[in-house]
Amino acid sequence: MAHSPVAEQRSKAGFDLTPPSPDLYRALVANLDDEERRVLLDHGTERPFCGVFNEAKTKGTYACRLCGLPLFKSGTKFESGTGWPSFFDPIDRSHIKFVRDVSYGMIRTEIRCARCEGHLGHVFDDGPPPTGERYCMNSVSMRFIADGDPLPDELGRGAPEGEPAP
Repeated sequence: MAHSPVAEQRSKAGFDLTPPSPDLYRALVANLDDEERRVLLDHGTERPFCGVFNEAKTKGTYACRLCGLPLFKSGTKFESGTGWPSFFDPIDRSHIKFVRDVSYGMIRTEIRCARCEGHLGHVFDDGPPPTGERYCMNSVSMRFIADGDPLPDELGRGAPEGEPAP
């Protein structure tokens, strides 16, 4: 019996959430450095206060380092004092996969990219209004796109429905 291709999945924000093919995934992973691999693929954590985005203030979009899926707008970033970039609301909740994490004797909620499964960080319920959530991110799990610059299209799928192509 032949396998049918995976049906395209779109977020409310219009982004294609269909996972990359195995060949494309291998190509994306080949572009990661050792620290990015350790965090994104092996669910590691970068040291606090060392990430390039911890104190960033530029307006734009933070996207998944591996597949380019937009995750957070800069307007939702806040200073949490934890040493990691923190956000209170994702662009679209369906861009984030929530996974129970019981490592290190704790019960936490790990967050991963919903499209490529790359490890992003953890979410906690001690953030500011209106969500009360703190998405505690690893800088190496993200890339920054300044306002006005085109969003990455690592999977060659074009702009989201209803958006002009970059």
